Amino acid sequence: MDLSIVIPLYNERESLPDLYAWIERSLKDFSYEVIFVDDGSTDGSWKVIQEMAGKAGHDVVHGIRFRRNYGKSAALYEGFAAAEGDIVITMDADLQDSPEEIPEMVRMIREEGYDLVSGWKKHRKDNALTKNLPSKLYNWTARKVTGIKLHDMNCGLKAYRKEVVKNIEVYGEMHRYIPYLAKNAGFGKIGEKPVHHQKRKYGTSKFGMDRFVNGFLDLMSLWFLSRFGGKPMHFFGTSGILMFLVGFVMTVWIIVAKLVHQANGLKFRAVTDQPLFYLALLAVVLGVMLFLAGFIGEMISRSSVTRNNYQVAERL
Repeated sequence: MDLSIVIPLYNERESLPDLYAWIERSLKDFSYEVIFVDDGSTDGSWKVIQEMAGKAGHDVVHGIRFRRNYGKSAALYEGFAAAEGDIVITMDADLQDSPEEIPEMVRMIREEGYDLVSGWKKHRKDNALTKNLPSKLYNWTARKVTGIKLHDMNCGLKAYRKEVVKNIEVYGEMHRYIPYLAKNAGFGKIGEKPVHHQKRKYGTSKFGMDRFVNGFLDLMSLWFLSRFGGKPMHFFGTSGILMFLVGFVMTVWIIVAKLVHQANGLKFRAVTDQPLFYLALLAVVLGVMLFLAGFIGEMISRSSVTRNNYQVAERL
């Protein structure tokens, strides 16, 4: 099978028939399956999926239904697990992603050797104040942190080699950073294609402004885990030693300064009367705690069952 098209959705009943008809028109030269993942919809989306599967055949249209709303990452995780095509496509169900872009993205993977091709909504049809400007800031930050030069990392329209989706784990709200997950898994050839962005035809967006705050926090978590997840002592131990040394040096300096002034008959303050002394003690305590946190992190890391899970490309 050429393609698996994974479509996560939540309350998109009106757009589903139009989307599937659009896919049929655009992919006549491919063998494909469409996997609709209903993320706990309450508007009858599942009934529409059942009707489409009955008409097209269950070997073409597949459906996965959650009992409640878990989020887009969970939907993609289940869709990736079910995908059987050589190339996996993800797209949103709101008709803002065009299936007509898929053949060129497939060509880029097959002929140019990309592991992943991400869409770039170069000319967005969203509100400039609530979507465009925050999106530009978010993507600029993501490029700086991840080192992946994508203009639109969170675009729902993406194409992957099958090996990519089978070797990454999407969880929480990490669907925004699938290119970064792929890079960390060893799939470093990541490309980008400008895609046409449509105005939403039905319903309303399911994402609010909080996604930008949450997205930044998720990005920091991914960066930390990719850099220090297997060696927490390198971060906590180094930070703890530096903090301890700063506090220790400050404490010694305060005590020595007091003794020198006392020995020379100069006016001096008791060590315990100086606020700096307590800041120095705090730095010493924090340094010890950070070091111990790194030590505990190392113990947890060494006992993990996945500590020796590596991505092997080939064996002879």
